[in-house]
Amino acid sequence: MSSPSSLIEIVLVYFVTDKSHLDIFSNRPQPKKKRKSRTAFTNHQIFELEKRFLYQKYLSPADRDEIAASLGLSNAQVITWFQNRRAKQKRDIEELKKDFESVKVFSGHKSFLENVNDLSILKKKPLHPDAAVMGGLAAAAAAGMMPVVTAPPPPPPPLSNLSPQK
Repeated sequence: MSSPSSLIEIVLVYFVTDKSHLDIFSNRPQPKKKRKSRTAFTNHQIFELEKRFLYQKYLSPADRDEIAASLGLSNAQVITWFQNRRAKQKRDIEELKKDFESVKVFSGHKSFLENVNDLSILKKKPLHPDAAVMGGLAAAAAAGMMPVVTAPPPPPPPLSNLSPQK
């Protein structure tokens, strides 16, 4: 009778020498045809296909034959293009839904424009500027912290000086 260790050695030798159990694709038949390479559609073909897709998401066999013949494509290419375009539209709609949901989450917070309006007080010129305040504002403006504040324009001339000429 064989010892357990010699039995393990026999099994190990079998697995080491017979590697057919490692090749999971060994029973698969080899592909007969090579895959067709990716079709590079011309700009004109894409334009016409997109134009048709705008108002017709699914094509009847007659419509498909007509488009394929007019654009110099096979029926399979037209079928595949419309399938891919519908899938792309579905992805785009899902992404827009997610974007919309994320905007709704932030709607409770102040909008960017509301925050800018709150800062509008910084843009207003003081009525009676003090030299120290003007110096501080000029330094802040130079540092890019706020817009440059200039001195108010000179007052208009008094109306008494403007008499009609005779």
